[in-house]
Amino acid sequence: MTALKRFYTRGEAPEAGFARTATLAVAAVFLLVGILGFVPLANTDFDQLAFAGPHSDAKLLGLFTVSVLHNAVHLLFAVAGFVMARTGRLARAYLLGGGAVYLGLWLYGLVVDEHSWANFVPVNDADDWLHLGLAAGMLLLGWFAAPGVRERRLP
Repeated sequence: MTALKRFYTRGEAPEAGFARTATLAVAAVFLLVGILGFVPLANTDFDQLAFAGPHSDAKLLGLFTVSVLHNAVHLLFAVAGFVMARTGRLARAYLLGGGAVYLGLWLYGLVVDEHSWANFVPVNDADDWLHLGLAAGMLLLGWFAAPGVRERRLP
């Protein structure tokens, strides 16, 4: 546990803690969602889970269209969050950058036809609004994560 604590503290100023904690929380949610996307009991039509594309009919919690690629992206976002929670600046960058990515994904979901091959992730209306909520949440967390986060150098 000491090595893990050292990995996440690195002598930073206390105000970096909010950004790191928020990033760890967001990463944990992405990890949970990524795992649940592969659990048959958490999905309707799990037998219709495709690797990618608009023909994946599996729906996480009966609402959100998922595919193997979609679930893998959630897991990669989780790993990135756990790694970037190491410092306040990286944590804030994760929140702001991830928020921007999800804002772009929301816009993408609004313009792409749900049944076209351009919908390779895939996304549906429920996903679109969830992506908007994620974008807003991550951007707000990043905004409030002390823009002047200072990192002290270890001696």
